Amino acid sequence: MSQVQTIFKNMSWLLISQIIASVCGFIWTILMARYLGVSNYGIFGFATSLTGILSILMDLGISTHIVRHISTDYESAPKYLGNAIPLKSIFSIVTIVLTLIILILMKSNELVITVTMLFTIEMFIKTYIYLFNGSFQAFEEGKYQGIGNTILHLLLLIFILIAIFTDLGLIGIAVSYIIANFVALSYEYYVLNKNITKPKFEFDKDFCKKITIISIPFAVNSLLYTLYYSIDVVMLANMVGTYETGIYNATYKLISVLTLFYSVYTAVIFPVMSRFFENDESMLLISFEKSIKYLMLVIIPIAIATVFYSTDVIHLIYGHKYDAASSVLSILIWTVCLLFISGATNSLLNASHKEAVVTRIYTVAAAFNIILNFFMIPHFSYNGAAITTVLSDLLIVIIQFYIIYNLGHRPNKKLYFDIVKIIAGSIILGIALYFLNLNMWVALPVGIIIYFATVYLLRVFDDDDKYVIKEILGKN
Repeated sequence: MSQVQTIFKNMSWLLISQIIASVCGFIWTILMARYLGVSNYGIFGFATSLTGILSILMDLGISTHIVRHISTDYESAPKYLGNAIPLKSIFSIVTIVLTLIILILMKSNELVITVTMLFTIEMFIKTYIYLFNGSFQAFEEGKYQGIGNTILHLLLLIFILIAIFTDLGLIGIAVSYIIANFVALSYEYYVLNKNITKPKFEFDKDFCKKITIISIPFAVNSLLYTLYYSIDVVMLANMVGTYETGIYNATYKLISVLTLFYSVYTAVIFPVMSRFFENDESMLLISFEKSIKYLMLVIIPIAIATVFYSTDVIHLIYGHKYDAASSVLSILIWTVCLLFISGATNSLLNASHKEAVVTRIYTVAAAFNIILNFFMIPHFSYNGAAITTVLSDLLIVIIQFYIIYNLGHRPNKKLYFDIVKIIAGSIILGIALYFLNLNMWVALPVGIIIYFATVYLLRVFDDDDKYVIKEILGKN
């Protein structure tokens, strides 16, 4: 099987599982938002955002380091996993205690503390899922990650439905997350041992120290990245209140659904890029260029359509109680476009062993984000937080491209012409939607036809793209 076919096979498994996960998430997001109300949904957003930031300390970048290392040396997997599992347990216990201390210092009420600590336990379980998923990625066995992801989200939907219809409240929903993650973890550990590799359990202090030191740049990157995308929710909760947080968090949940293709693509392409860096740097750059092109091809027209129909989307999903979220959605959708570019660039830099550079980029971006939020949130509330996120993402992309140019990773000029064509096709789509003024459900199929017809006429797909498609289909 060729490398392209292997990539497509793994993407197919992960994409199918992510589609199932997104459908499940879409359903429980609607039900939870309506059931909890804006304020309690704000507490949910605060709890998941805070634990998401602190959960980085449970992993300390070890999972990412293991993906990169094992993808080039399969024989090292048992030792790496056997030491990483107990090491992460130590980190997790420390993080759980730290979370409780922070909540007490923030003078959080009993409900906030209880819910947040339950989600911290969920993150403790999830950190091992990330480790095993990393192993599946390194061995290019995406189907096991896909099956595990499907099990997790189907069970989570079932348990959340039970919690809602038996009126168990926020605490019942938090417990649902714990149970679903534990079952998914059990499955992944079983298939890892049976079909991939058996961890050689030990606690080699010198080895653990070594992998921790090497992994710290990844941890800092993840912390800055998570802090960067989650701190606005925490700041909103403390600066303007849980109602505003609920409005913003409702939009953020929709945005996370749109990162579906991006998360699948980067999970598959990162280990491949790591091997290209070791064996064929020209292919490393080509994989980066194609990543940008294909990701932009998907997300830019979606962003254009979302701006036109943001109010309809919010009404459909959340009802009139969340009307204010439509303006946030129209702003935040552009951060997804920028995220797709920065994500592909991060994969290039991490695969090239330039994780320290990524750390510096996100340090600047996180500082910029926090400082700007201190001004924007008091004056513009949730819209201010959304604008800050978009501006911060734009800053990241500008810095990233400046750095990759200096490192010699200069994309072919054709990539820029392709992106211009994609933007042009999306603008034509926007003009058509404006003048046609269609109902959202009618606009969906009409918009798809208009966009792809325009892209075809602009000749966005070249001979290389046709070769990739033929390779996927096994016709080369």
